[in-house]
Amino acid sequence: MTEIAGIVVPDSRLAREATELIRDTESTLLFDHSLRVYLFGALRGQRRGMAYDPELLYLGAMFHDIGLTPQYSSPNHRFEIDGANTARDFLRTRGVSEGEIDLVWDAIALHTTPEIPWFKPPVVALVTAGVEMDVLGLGFEEVTENARALVLAAHPRPNFKEGIIQAFADGIKHKPETAFGNVKADVLERKLPGYVRPNFCRMIDAAGWRE
Repeated sequence: MTEIAGIVVPDSRLAREATELIRDTESTLLFDHSLRVYLFGALRGQRRGMAYDPELLYLGAMFHDIGLTPQYSSPNHRFEIDGANTARDFLRTRGVSEGEIDLVWDAIALHTTPEIPWFKPPVVALVTAGVEMDVLGLGFEEVTENARALVLAAHPRPNFKEGIIQAFADGIKHKPETAFGNVKADVLERKLPGYVRPNFCRMIDAAGWRE
């Protein structure tokens, strides 16, 4: 059993198989990020007194960025949906209930959508909590300095800020239209030469309706 900052890392057969798949598929940067997402999400949930299923939280955290990888990236869906669909397929082949699969699917699909996940069940909210903590530094006050140090000792983040931006860009540059309406348009604006950010108001103006 592995315990980091007081948080037990799930070690069931299902969790081990998920870990193996993610380790074999993702870069070290994304793999360590996914584990930190689980740990920070669990720590923030613990601080808030939230009850959650650790294994489902772990699965949501581990799969949340797999849609950025070439193996699991679709031609036309948002990477969050690709990740959610990959997790769903993985869990269905292992006999996980549809209710639990739906929780993991929502946790992954919504993890870049601000605020909404916090009004969903704890597993959904805490995947976002972990992402917000690791990527944006939100929730620092909910995790002690010692706990943060223990997490980083186990799963360090060298050059993570620029590295994760590049990983986002590499994962979606072949389908830039999927960045509309979410935070990834900011990534492409920085990283993809010639990218023009879509404008919602211009889309309304160009709609084929007569006034």
